[in-house]
Amino acid sequence: MTENNIQIIHKTSDFIRELLEGEGSGHDWWHIYRVRNNALAIAKAYKTIDLFVVEMSALLHDIADHKFHGGDENIGIQKAESWLTKQQVAEDAKQHILCIMEEVSFSKGKKPTSLESEIVQDADRLDAIGAVGIARTFAYGGFKKREIYNPNIPPVKYANMEDYKKNTNPTVNHFYEKLLLLKDMMNTAEAKKI
Repeated sequence: MTENNIQIIHKTSDFIRELLEGEGSGHDWWHIYRVRNNALAIAKAYKTIDLFVVEMSALLHDIADHKFHGGDENIGIQKAESWLTKQQVAEDAKQHILCIMEEVSFSKGKKPTSLESEIVQDADRLDAIGAVGIARTFAYGGFKKREIYNPNIPPVKYANMEDYKKNTNPTVNHFYEKLLLLKDMMNTAEAKKI
C-alpha cells in the first residue's frame, strides 16, 4: 500500500470517528472499528485483493446507510463520494469503494460483485451476530422506540427489502427476520470459519 493511501486511511478513520463517535443506535464508531478489523482479518486469507479498497469501504460503509438519512439512500453515497474526491482517491478505487458501499447492507439485498465486497459484507455481518450483535440489536430497538417483545406480532419473512426497511416490529423479531439467517449468508470461507 502506498504512503499516500495510508495517509488517506488515517484521515478517513479520524473523519468517521468524529462523525459517529457516541452515536446511540449501534452503528457507532466502535461498530466501524470492529467491521474494519473483521475485514482486515478476513482479507489476510486472500492474496489478490485490494486492501486499500477493503479498509476504506469498511470505514465508510455506514455513512451510506438509509437509517441515518431519513430513508434516503443517496445522501450517504454522495457524502462518501465527496470525501473520496477531496482525498484524491484514484477514480477506479473510488468507484470500487462506492460499489461496495451500495452492496454491503443487508437491507439492500444485493449480492457482492467482487471479493473485496464479499469481505466487507461478511465483516459487517459478523458484527451483527454474537454477543455484540445482540447488544447492538437492543440498542437499535431502543433508538427506534420499538417494543422489545410482543407475542401478538410474529416475525415476518419479507417479500422484498422495501418492506424490510419499513418494518416497525418488536426487537426480538429482528433475530428471526435477519440475525439468525446471517451465518448461512456469509460469502467467504474465512468468514464462515470465524
